[in-house]
Amino acid sequence: MRSRLAATVVLALAVVLTGCGANDDDWAAPRVAPTPIGALGNGFVDPQATPTPEATISPKPGSWDGVHPPEGYRVVLLTAGDDPQTKTLTDAVDAWAQAEKVSLKTVRDNDPAKHIDAMDRALALKADLIVVAGNSLIDPLALFTANHLDQQFLVVGAEVAEPTHNVTAADWTGASFRGEGLGMSSNYDPATFTPERAGSAIRAGVASVLHGLTGIVVWIN
Repeated sequence: MRSRLAATVVLALAVVLTGCGANDDDWAAPRVAPTPIGALGNGFVDPQATPTPEATISPKPGSWDGVHPPEGYRVVLLTAGDDPQTKTLTDAVDAWAQAEKVSLKTVRDNDPAKHIDAMDRALALKADLIVVAGNSLIDPLALFTANHLDQQFLVVGAEVAEPTHNVTAADWTGASFRGEGLGMSSNYDPATFTPERAGSAIRAGVASVLHGLTGIVVWIN
């Protein structure tokens, strides 16, 4: 009886550990660099002129619609702030991830004193892409990203003033916050943060990153 009970306990424990391992392996296992599904449409960028670092491009609306991430694309949503604008952005990222079958994890910290810690946690997950939403993250992000050049970042609804090649932004007129004390390319307008515009920003930004057009601003019209 005791031997049977012991065997049952061992088997149950093995099942639990196997289940945990399977979940961890979803992201822990090595993988090749993601390859985009589909091509950029006409008008996304001038095919004869590759954007220079820190350049701004204004892709034709819908020119990103044919591009999709591979299934299981690993994305971390790094976010801070409870304002309606940030909520609109995070909702758009969640909706995009579900529609595209993206593997999404969220790191959230509303304490400005702990933003760098949150960035460290996001980096440790070894995602294909870290998507950033929340104006309070922009100033520390400018320093953090320059020290982690092998990780791709996409900022939605804001931008880093002097991005390194691994930081891409997707924003629009009314959403171009660049950090405290820095000028913006347009006046900040909370009313411009609509689900439709935020959804276009995440799709256009990811399309740009997947096709190697990084370190630039993708301006949504």
